[in-house]
Amino acid sequence: MVCEEDLNISHRLSLKDKKVLVTGACGFIGSHLVERLLEEGCRIRAFVYYNSFNSWGWLDTFSREILDGIEVFSGDIRDPNGMRTAVRNVDIIFHLAALIGIPYSYHSPDCYIDTNIKGTLNVLQAARDMHVEKVLITSTSEVYGTAKYVPIDEDHPRQGQSPYSATKIGADAIAESFCRSFDLPVVIVRPFNTFGPRQSARAVIPTIITQLLSGKKEIRLGSLEPTRDFVYVRDTVEGFIEIAKSNQTVGEEINIATENEISIGALAQKIIDITNSEARISIDTDRIRPEKSEVNRLFGSNAKLKKLTAWSPRFSLDDGLNETIEWLKNPENLKKYKPDMYNV
Repeated sequence: MVCEEDLNISHRLSLKDKKVLVTGACGFIGSHLVERLLEEGCRIRAFVYYNSFNSWGWLDTFSREILDGIEVFSGDIRDPNGMRTAVRNVDIIFHLAALIGIPYSYHSPDCYIDTNIKGTLNVLQAARDMHVEKVLITSTSEVYGTAKYVPIDEDHPRQGQSPYSATKIGADAIAESFCRSFDLPVVIVRPFNTFGPRQSARAVIPTIITQLLSGKKEIRLGSLEPTRDFVYVRDTVEGFIEIAKSNQTVGEEINIATENEISIGALAQKIIDITNSEARISIDTDRIRPEKSEVNRLFGSNAKLKKLTAWSPRFSLDDGLNETIEWLKNPENLKKYKPDMYNV
């Protein structure tokens, strides 16, 4: 996807003093991105999901000093009027808000269409109306489905192997159409399997670690054969930052990947070894996806990201796992998880 022909490659853009909106700021990647954008000197409006508990998600764990430097906006991306209010006077949008759990999408696909497709449409409409300088739309490696070739580059076919991935394909297509139809300065950012502190237990790495740290001798998982390209969250966030800074990225779809892969079974054994556990791995049939829905191989190319930006990964898989394990060893963090249940 390219909708601008004359791309000036002479310099990178500065984010300092930019007014930035981060949707999904209360979540895993979003909260890390907010911290990193503060380091860049951005003026941040953090869009969090409105709820009657007045919970700001992971932002609630930030110090008062950090929170004092953030404008928190409670709303719902499914609401076009609220979205327009949130986008007012914004220079750059990082759109991360989404429903992401694959198993939950099997029985509640309507929610995914409303949030991922219609929500993204609302962001794009508001950005167009308010003449936003740049819009980064967060995609997912799940849009590729099982690899037809590796490493998976941005030209790889899309395969909607779950309702979740189908809605992200739809959101990406809507974003592309706004770039082509209205010259909206859109970039589609496509992280592969991000992991790290604050990730929810619906993901495999915190599932394994929390079971081990809670003393379980049997680690219950779904399919062990699929492979994934795991990206530590700090590298993923740096990818967003570099994509925002680069003046070559508008109109592009860009992977954030390590160009490495590991099977779920080998990953689980690696974490067992790191934690010096004697636990064994067992298969829980409730955690196995439908056969045609399981994505068997994800192994991404980062060549385009490296070509268009100054990004390169700084964390190995072991580095990231060690930092994540140490974070989860904190009792205050571990108690936020329910290792005895299957989190969909």
